[in-house]
Amino acid sequence: MKFVCLVYGEESRMRTVPDAECMANGLALQAGGHYLAAEALQPVKDAVTVRVREGAVTVIDGPFAETKEQLAGFYLIDARDLDQAVELASRIPPARIGSIEVRPVRELQP
Repeated sequence: MKFVCLVYGEESRMRTVPDAECMANGLALQAGGHYLAAEALQPVKDAVTVRVREGAVTVIDGPFAETKEQLAGFYLIDARDLDQAVELASRIPPARIGSIEVRPVRELQP
């Protein structure tokens, strides 16, 4: 079963987690057969939010929500169930200073 692990944290604190530690976690997920994909995101200052309403496209700077913690990256993992996904998410290094949202992937139906 696929799960996305959304990594949230305060940008200033997220920079304190070494990239090498996150990369090592990715390698451990690969070794265990759980890794599908992972990416870190650029800061929110580089983001835009796009909306389409009644055919009109609106683009605003930054993320839609003004929050203390921002989306910093994600892992796409394969786990047998939610319990295993939570256990794997608990090993993601930024979990120590931020939070990890674990959400099952919904397969689209044609």
